[in-house]
Amino acid sequence: MNLGLESEKLEFKKSTSELIEGVISLSAMLNKHGEGTVYFGVKNNGDIIGQKDLNENTLRDVSRKIAEGINPQIIPTISLELIDNKKIIKVYAKGNNIPYSAFGKYYSRSYDEDKQLSTHMLKALINKDGEPDYIVKKKASNQELSFKMLKGLYISNNIKINNENFEKNLELLNDDNEYNFMAELLADVNNISIKVVTFAGNDKTVMIKRTEYGGKCLLLAVNNVLEYMESINETKVKVGGIKRIEENFFDFSSFKEAWLNACVHSKWSEEIAPTVYIYDNRIEIVSNGGLPSSLTIDDFYKGISKPVNKKLLKIFSDLNYIDQTGHGVPLIVKNYGKNAFYISDNTIIVTIPLNKTLLENYNEYDDLNNSEANILKIIKNNPKSKTKDFMSLTNFSEPYINKIIHSLKTKLYISRIGAKKNGSWKVLK
Repeated sequence: MNLGLESEKLEFKKSTSELIEGVISLSAMLNKHGEGTVYFGVKNNGDIIGQKDLNENTLRDVSRKIAEGINPQIIPTISLELIDNKKIIKVYAKGNNIPYSAFGKYYSRSYDEDKQLSTHMLKALINKDGEPDYIVKKKASNQELSFKMLKGLYISNNIKINNENFEKNLELLNDDNEYNFMAELLADVNNISIKVVTFAGNDKTVMIKRTEYGGKCLLLAVNNVLEYMESINETKVKVGGIKRIEENFFDFSSFKEAWLNACVHSKWSEEIAPTVYIYDNRIEIVSNGGLPSSLTIDDFYKGISKPVNKKLLKIFSDLNYIDQTGHGVPLIVKNYGKNAFYISDNTIIVTIPLNKTLLENYNEYDDLNNSEANILKIIKNNPKSKTKDFMSLTNFSEPYINKIIHSLKTKLYISRIGAKKNGSWKVLK
């Protein structure tokens, strides 16, 4: 019997002595079509010759080699078939988690051949066939999802919703009618971590504060971060002559554009959420994934957009989070220059410098000097701070810190609760 011709979804191998080549073919077919079949015991022309030396471990060996070779891991269907009294092994696999590697390399199918992908071709594959549809194709890890928050946002924006077809209309279901990963992102409860982390100084040596805004509908988490960043963007008024000048620590509109772009265009395929890092001299917005392969760096700076997550972008746009005018990047470039962006194949970091003059002169307490105000700020961020913490964060000597603590107590800004070793500070005003 003859099984026909090899194709972009079908590969024949004479025996499991070609198991490695068969695994490569399977990964190539997954990358090209999301599914593929490999037969062992069949000639290239389709003639069945049967798999020789079959034993109780043969199918197990095939399964192990696939598990070892293909990443992300797949669970293939492996069966033994009897045709014309000849035993052959059939391996079928299906998956949407593109790209798949085989023994550390990436391949795609071209008719009946497996072509190794160059870096450029791999990036094109990820952006063209994987990421734009990834979050609507992949099954959510939790299928018990609710969307009260999301529905509320639509209603508050005067957009009518159909409760019966809500999930279908917003494409929150994959091809198998299961909740997809975009649904998980937008659900009332999820495991997506959205963090704002504050460090002492200009590096990550000492962390002062870590605030978690995730675990809820992505749109609300995104908005929570915006509200927090707006609240810490102090406004100071300078009066000179007849002019009243207001200054802020940073340009909030630039931060907002960078943050929204990071959340919408992040490469969610690795399920790594964007993060905000706050240092003494700057703010960093870090998102996973570089530019789409079809977007040049010059076009990026001009504000030309190639959406990574099209369906998610539409929802953000429907709810007026993003206006899709493409002015965000040009705005940041105008305010902070092109050096505000760090772009690699895997990461985009937007750096927003803080107003140095305002920082140097800023003291919200009229009766405290800058040193006292700094120690009070540290105590507010971490009431359990100890002398060694003050020393590492400020470089002040221990006697000077003791003097500041005494002054803050005398001026009734702080008091001590509990013992020196296990107690904490209470901020009084």
